[in-house]
Amino acid sequence: MLLELRAENYAVIDHAIAGFGPGLNLLTGETGAGKSILVDALALLMGQKASASVIRHGADRAVLSCVFESTPGAELILEANGIDVDADEVILRREILADGKGRVYVNNQPATVAVLRALAPELALVHAQSETLSGFDPTQQRVLLDRFAALNTDAASEAFARWREIQARLTEMESDEQDRLRLADLWSFQAKEIQSASPVAGEDEALETEKRVLLNAEKLHAAATAVNNVLYESDTSAETTLQAAQKHLEELARYDAQFTEAAKQIASARAVVEDVNATVRDYADRIDASPERLEDIENRLALLDRLKRKYGTTLADVIAFGEESARKLAEIENRDEILKALRADFDKAAVTYRIAARALTTERAAAAKKLEKLAETQINDLAMKARFSIAVTPSEDATAWTTHGWDEVECRIATNPGEPLQPLDQIASGGEMSRVLLALKVSVEEGANRTRARKVQTPRTLVFDEIDIGIGGRAAEAVGQKLKALSRAQQVLCVTHLPQIAAFADQHFLIEKQEKQKRTQTSIRLLTPKERAEEVARMISGATVTETSLRHAEQMLKTSLSS
Repeated sequence: MLLELRAENYAVIDHAIAGFGPGLNLLTGETGAGKSILVDALALLMGQKASASVIRHGADRAVLSCVFESTPGAELILEANGIDVDADEVILRREILADGKGRVYVNNQPATVAVLRALAPELALVHAQSETLSGFDPTQQRVLLDRFAALNTDAASEAFARWREIQARLTEMESDEQDRLRLADLWSFQAKEIQSASPVAGEDEALETEKRVLLNAEKLHAAATAVNNVLYESDTSAETTLQAAQKHLEELARYDAQFTEAAKQIASARAVVEDVNATVRDYADRIDASPERLEDIENRLALLDRLKRKYGTTLADVIAFGEESARKLAEIENRDEILKALRADFDKAAVTYRIAARALTTERAAAAKKLEKLAETQINDLAMKARFSIAVTPSEDATAWTTHGWDEVECRIATNPGEPLQPLDQIASGGEMSRVLLALKVSVEEGANRTRARKVQTPRTLVFDEIDIGIGGRAAEAVGQKLKALSRAQQVLCVTHLPQIAAFADQHFLIEKQEKQKRTQTSIRLLTPKERAEEVARMISGATVTETSLRHAEQMLKTSLSS
């Protein structure tokens, strides 16, 4: 859900802030006040292409920002792009500079427009007048049908991933055979060189430690001997001193029990001294200043260093490199058998995918028949006399295979009797497209609500601009009712000129254009119940609000509450 939208130095907006709520958020105002400007601002935050022409005259940049409630899908996208996740909110910010460049921030961290576009499907679907068709492309049409059918594409997705994995392996083996044969001698040399050295992970670190000991054998032996003398051997050793102290404490304890524990502590200290001394003495005995062993270690380390310079920064990397070289050699030697097995696996994976894809086609075709009937009824309630259909066209050609099946979903419409059904982008105007989308969305939500067990995707914020073009009267009221119905399942923002629609708002915002200091400024504010009635009355009667229009507005608002 969109929580807040801000715009600074954007078009005729100096500084505007709007806080939106759940349900139906309607934006009204005089023609030219800048209602669509705010919709366009949100479209830019969803990744639409920007232009320096949107910067307010006299400013060096336009700044747009918004706050959405976070969704699990949005969090995955943020994590994939290395952006910190806020469990509650997603904050988007976009700066458009006068030189045509710009900056994008997501959760106050630098990002790209590509990240905004990736987040858009999770956060909001904006149907601005200029972007209606591009916002409802074939992919969106398929997603809408799948949502209606509560389609699970996991089986197809897993089958496709397996098929592509095997395909890539086959392509690799078949396409670079000559190169692989030329490299065979090199791989053989590399594998043999590493195998003959028989490196062990961590071996170099152990040898370096032993080397340090051998290089400093005399110093270490002298230090260990000195520790032995201080702790045990000398007349003034710690052992001798502690033994005397223990004896005196035991004598005291015979007459006064408070020294019993002290005597035990001294005995314990003597045991510790004895253990440490034994360890140091054994260490000294093991020190062997052997020039031969030192030479062996240095030679071994030199060999391991050469391997690391050639094949990896660590011995583990060297070992892995050798194993990979050996695997490539084995592939060449057993190429025919490996290819045969891969092709068999490839055919099995293709069969598995086809089964999953055909099942999706069947489900989509059945759902399309149901959805097109519901949608056609809804469309014709919105001042249109149209025939509507949804075509599900499978393509079994492997080039059309995807993680969600091989179907192309296309909505088709005939807006006049006797005309053939054609794709929406060839028939529908901006206003018609918005109404078609509204009808489809309402149909999808009604269908989803009929089956409680269905898992419906997280609702996005839906934004409609000028959805009421060319309608009025009962049709306008029908649009308002449908927007209200849609807003029960997801947040809806809508720009409207019609009082019949405005009356259904859960939150009603007024966009106003004023002149301050010889500059035009647009502002937005949430209306109180009294102000709502006055605004709806203005929409009914024009600039002059009459008692009749005010009573009519109050009645419309009252009626909408019971809808």
